[in-house]
Amino acid sequence: MVSAESRHIASATGKLGVLIPGLGAVSTTFIAGVEMIRKGLTLPYGSVSQMQTIRLGRRDEKRSPNIADFVPLAKLNDLMFFAWDIFPENAYEAAKKARVLTNEDLEKVRAELEAVTPMKAVFDQRFVKKLHGTHVKTGKTKHELAEQLREDIRQCRKKVSRLVMVWCASTEAYIERQAVHETVEGFERGLRENHDAISPSMIYAYAALMEGIPFVNGSPQLTVDIPALVELAKRKKVPIAGKDFKTGQTLIKTALAPAFKARMLGVRGWFSTNILGNRDGEVLDDPESLKSKIVSKSGPVEWILQPSVYPQLYKDLYHKVTINYYPPKGDDKEGWDHIDLFGWMGYPMQLKIDFLCKDSILAAPVVLDLALFTDLAQRAGMTGIQEWLSFYFKSPAHAENVYPEHDLFIQHAKLKNTLRWLMGEETITHLGVDYYQE
Repeated sequence: MVSAESRHIASATGKLGVLIPGLGAVSTTFIAGVEMIRKGLTLPYGSVSQMQTIRLGRRDEKRSPNIADFVPLAKLNDLMFFAWDIFPENAYEAAKKARVLTNEDLEKVRAELEAVTPMKAVFDQRFVKKLHGTHVKTGKTKHELAEQLREDIRQCRKKVSRLVMVWCASTEAYIERQAVHETVEGFERGLRENHDAISPSMIYAYAALMEGIPFVNGSPQLTVDIPALVELAKRKKVPIAGKDFKTGQTLIKTALAPAFKARMLGVRGWFSTNILGNRDGEVLDDPESLKSKIVSKSGPVEWILQPSVYPQLYKDLYHKVTINYYPPKGDDKEGWDHIDLFGWMGYPMQLKIDFLCKDSILAAPVVLDLALFTDLAQRAGMTGIQEWLSFYFKSPAHAENVYPEHDLFIQHAKLKNTLRWLMGEETITHLGVDYYQE
């Protein structure tokens, strides 16, 4: 075990503004839930930061405070919400349209939701072909649009002490890293020249970083995970994290795959399909946006099972992921997995999983935790990529000289060990004990 002196962490006093590109199903569910919690009408189910404990020292010491009491997080009563969206509806109207929450629950926080009205969004339909924005900014160049976002951020800052930005908007079309993404100077030149490979999400990330605001990417597209913006985050001394919230099917995969590898069970095939009907499903009905999501969802199994290390078990693994838009489903997503396993003497087995879930219900507490933890990171002087937050992402951002960690339990241990390190407590290196004893 390794001990460290507690880092200096600036106070969490004052209001924390949560800047949200995308006032849709996820963000309105998040905001409504926080407002319900503030009123004592529900508990923060699904939130690690609010409901989970953290063991300190040896098990026989019996020290397991709640994380929210152990580290100086912003209080839920101190959160304020700001949003951009390509449609003008306020959060109440957007939540009604999303049909995630019941009318009964929405009415309990109607006034609070109606108070959240979106600013005009930066939008380029080439990146989200299925949507037709009517509430959008105009400008001659992408640099001009970035400056408009920066002005929005400055206006929001007048109302709060600190800000974080969490991207909750739609999945953008798949693009690969290009020369314009390599340096800050090249990226800024690309903004002025309206380079086609600079997406709206990159413009938001650039604006946030230039204003010294932490940025979190909740969607699978290339955004802040490019050298130019990683370098800008370092220059501005700002935390960044992403990408693609780990909510339903991938959460299950990153729990099951480590179990198979731990027991040396072989996997011949893993077929995953998804059925969803909300705006996310509509956007993913476009092949270019779909590719961003498929790439994000396909990677974790291979990284965890390590077929190059265990070729007898996983070399011939066939892994297929499909996503299907089915409007009647709404936000009630269904994730179905069929897994072909083999064990002793090569005898076959099968595992089938049908996860019927509400995507936004799973994502909302992730948004909360990431907003609070990135604010904590900023106050603790932790800059650049926050790999300790990989627990929350399908495609975790990582340094270029290391591979991404996808194992849910290793991610969980790293998250808690980082919190221990921040507070000067001993880290726990015997993976597993911490998880099961708390």
